[in-house]
Amino acid sequence: MTIARAEPSRNLKVLREAMKRRLTTLLLIFVAGMLPLGAAQVGHINIKGAIGPATASYIERATKIAGERGDTCLIIQLNTPGGLVSSTEEIIQTFYASELPVVVYVAPSAASATSAGTFITMAADIAAMAPNTRIGAAHPVALGFTGGGESTNTIMATKAENDVVSLIKNVAEKRGRNARWAESSVRESASITSEEALDLKVIDLIAKDLPDLLQQIDGRKVGDTVLHTTGAAVANIPMIARERVFHVLWRPEVMFILMLVAIYGLIGEVSNPGAILPGVAGAIALILVLYMSSILPVNVAGLALIGLAVVLFLIDVFAPTHGVLTGGGIIAFFLGALMLFNRADPTFRLSLGYIIPGVLLTAAFFLFVVGKGLRAQKLPVQAGRETMIGQVVPALAPISATGGRIFIEGELWNAVSNEAIEKDAPVEVVAVEGLTLKVKRKT
Repeated sequence: MTIARAEPSRNLKVLREAMKRRLTTLLLIFVAGMLPLGAAQVGHINIKGAIGPATASYIERATKIAGERGDTCLIIQLNTPGGLVSSTEEIIQTFYASELPVVVYVAPSAASATSAGTFITMAADIAAMAPNTRIGAAHPVALGFTGGGESTNTIMATKAENDVVSLIKNVAEKRGRNARWAESSVRESASITSEEALDLKVIDLIAKDLPDLLQQIDGRKVGDTVLHTTGAAVANIPMIARERVFHVLWRPEVMFILMLVAIYGLIGEVSNPGAILPGVAGAIALILVLYMSSILPVNVAGLALIGLAVVLFLIDVFAPTHGVLTGGGIIAFFLGALMLFNRADPTFRLSLGYIIPGVLLTAAFFLFVVGKGLRAQKLPVQAGRETMIGQVVPALAPISATGGRIFIEGELWNAVSNEAIEKDAPVEVVAVEGLTLKVKRKT
């Protein structure tokens, strides 16, 4: 009887423990369901400076990396004065094709999303700005030499403006933002603060810093994705070496310096054949200049003036004109450097701090370095057998048409003469024929 009573008691205890384990498991499953499966992470990149091919490549690569590793979104911190329309269009296409939500954050305070930055900001899934930042002034600046008159330039400018207006209106309408203001940012170069942008529904929010941004976008729905970003880890995606190099090269100042190196190197090699190093450096610089001129909006008239300046410098070196052509070359080089890029656009403005030293250095280079090198080639030979011609020495032995001997420049030489010359008589070297010197009596 005791055993019969103990069996149900033991079974009840086992049942209670099993139920307890099941309840604990259910509770854990419930709690786990209320929490993210893992620590949330967002991708982050920082874009500062002009928008160009390297920027477009960087953003496309970062978008792929963030998507492949399962980031919640990609945050692009932006501060730009503008850039190329072609690169901007590539970035917009990357945003449209991305399944990963893209957040553009204009920061820090005092930063701007000017010109191309306006398009990029408005094309993002979520557009945010820091306090005291600005956006706008997206009117396309006419760059380059059209080759036509005023009427042609006006038509081209109008076509460019209308094309850019269509682009920004499409971007604004696709993202549900203020298309009317977007158009005015192009046609009227309208620019507004972050607070005004929020009121006009140009952007979605204002965040004081990155943690504040993550907190504000938490719970927002982008397409079928709900963002969980509060407390998320921020994983930076740095530029690779190739992108950093091209991002640095893609500057008017760099192109101007490379142009000077190309001029100095190639002319230096021409004036001093066999130096090798100047020619190699000049050739590399020239190739880089040609590559950059196909990307940067270069004014062809500016390039032509710089080329004319080089020609004038060279002519003055070979055929001195008392500095008249050199003076004209300096003026042409200065005007060409001023016209090389549009100084009205801060994105491609070449500072006078580069132009004036470059002009002075180039003038000095041609006046002194190249000039001395080319003129030195016209001087008499200073070494070798030819230097013995014209020297006067005494005959060591009688000299005739059949032979004789003289001592010159520390060596004994065979000597011949059309007339008989006695020993110790002064003779003058008139020619070098193999290992024999032809001499004559010095009277």
